[in-house]
Amino acid sequence: GIEFIDSFFFNKVEDIRFNSTVGRYVGYTEHGVKNAEAWNSDAGILGQEQAELERVCKHNADLHYSAILDKT
Repeated sequence: GIEFIDSFFFNKVEDIRFNSTVGRYVGYTEHGVKNAEAWNSDAGILGQEQAELERVCKHNADLHYSAILDKT
């Protein structure tokens, strides 16, 4: 399967991360935890991350998979 991770950093410290396997944001700092709670309750924000998974990851995975099959 494909896992999409979208990380946000502040002062070189990972603050919050969206993980497509979990399907939600996880906060790693006090500020990140507060944002994760807010962002996880917003269907629009979660929908944007899911759309990125479809647009970027699955599209590119299909291209690479096809290229590999063509060579075998």
